[in-house]
Amino acid sequence: MTEAKRHHPLSMVWKLWKLGKFSFIIAMYLFVIKSGSDSAFLKYGRIAFFLFVGVSVLVILSKWLTHKYKLDDASFHLYEGVFTKSGRTIPFAKIQNVNRHTTLFHRLFNVTSIRFETGLTGEEAAVEFEVISLAEADNMEKHVASPVPGGPMTVQDGEAAAESHAEAVNSRRTVHFKPTRKDIIRASFTSLSFLLLIPLLGSAYSKIDQFFHVKQEAKGLLSIIMNSWWIAAILIVVLAVVSVAFGIVRTFVKYGKYEISSDPDRIYITKGLIDETVFSIAKQRVQAVEITQSVLKRLLGLAEVKLTSAGGLGDGEDKLEISSLYPFLPVRRAYEMISEMLPAYEVTREMNRLPRKSLWVRMLRPSWVWILSTAALFYFKPRFLGFEQTWWVLSGVLLIWIFVARWLDYANTRYVLKDNFIQFQTGSLTTALFVSKREKIIEVNVTRSLFQKWLGLASVGTMNRAKPVRRAGIDDAPVELAESFVKWYMGRRKEVKME
Repeated sequence: MTEAKRHHPLSMVWKLWKLGKFSFIIAMYLFVIKSGSDSAFLKYGRIAFFLFVGVSVLVILSKWLTHKYKLDDASFHLYEGVFTKSGRTIPFAKIQNVNRHTTLFHRLFNVTSIRFETGLTGEEAAVEFEVISLAEADNMEKHVASPVPGGPMTVQDGEAAAESHAEAVNSRRTVHFKPTRKDIIRASFTSLSFLLLIPLLGSAYSKIDQFFHVKQEAKGLLSIIMNSWWIAAILIVVLAVVSVAFGIVRTFVKYGKYEISSDPDRIYITKGLIDETVFSIAKQRVQAVEITQSVLKRLLGLAEVKLTSAGGLGDGEDKLEISSLYPFLPVRRAYEMISEMLPAYEVTREMNRLPRKSLWVRMLRPSWVWILSTAALFYFKPRFLGFEQTWWVLSGVLLIWIFVARWLDYANTRYVLKDNFIQFQTGSLTTALFVSKREKIIEVNVTRSLFQKWLGLASVGTMNRAKPVRRAGIDDAPVELAESFVKWYMGRRKEVKME
């Protein structure tokens, strides 16, 4: 067991940097924009600001002095508390995923951050080191994956071992996907990121006007543009070019250094040109695989592959993105990649469709959205261009859309039970193909409404471990599927293993 030690000293600088970013706008308002004001509100506001910053600095220093950690053969041991001491132990066996995030700040000081995700909730959901040396992060990750009796080596003794371990791991890795320039350009248009420039400009104008009151100048400039067609045409062309360029640059920064690789035990996802994130998950921890396609992606032959894990998949804005292998994979490559990285998973394109009577059940099922919307339209009776009967036209359009969506959902729904795998496909405009192994499913359910009983139909569902739990299933399936589904799941007793 190693001795308990404090976190990296640069963690204080990192927290001070975050404090500075948070306080910058407040400081600008109090001491620059309102520098000449003598109002009591601003006077006391400046005093409160200094108190807040001072107390925050003391808290950062005291946390660094009192928060410690150590590792033994089987667990993390974390010690916290300034006045009230507390400690918690996180077993390595609970670690599901490892997530590294290297911002520009970390790059400047040759450090990184590392987060060990568990399948637990609350305070024990993750073990995070916001600033840690690269050598210690490598050594720690190696020790968690393969604990060595006596605890991990010190940073000085472990640098060479960590480097050799990293080289050995990299040599065993197989790179499955790296986006080309063509992939980046296609991703920028598929993600519609070029449309983000307009709301960003609008937000920037709103903030500038809030402080400098430029509304009158903006109105004058707008009138000049509207009165000159050639100026308006040039601005539209320039805005279109800049928007496309902005979308490509934004996509390149986000996906330019993207890499999906794997070794015999783990899957690795690397993303980010400036702020780099490296996510890894043990193959045995993957609970399910999901392939999603929007309308635009189906037209372009693209798909997004997502992994379901019992542990959290990242933190903050990366949480949803990092579970995705790559959002714009060619469909054929997506299926091939699943077979390459997860040979224990089988994805088949040959699936069973729902019987025709399932469509009638869906079409005849009452829609509370349409009923409540029609009641609201009838009560308020909105008019469009003076047309008094707008309400029933809107009600009719909504009803047609509901029927079309239900028909699309029926047409896209597929299922298959094959050996120890189950596969569902659902969705109307956006389709989702769900694949899981029997041993990874923790619960199944079969329900039947009165209409379903009359027509010999049922709804089946599954539940997988995740945060939150991952539910999947199909409605209005043949009752024969429900019966075989329950028998199929009972065979789990022979396969399930305690993790």
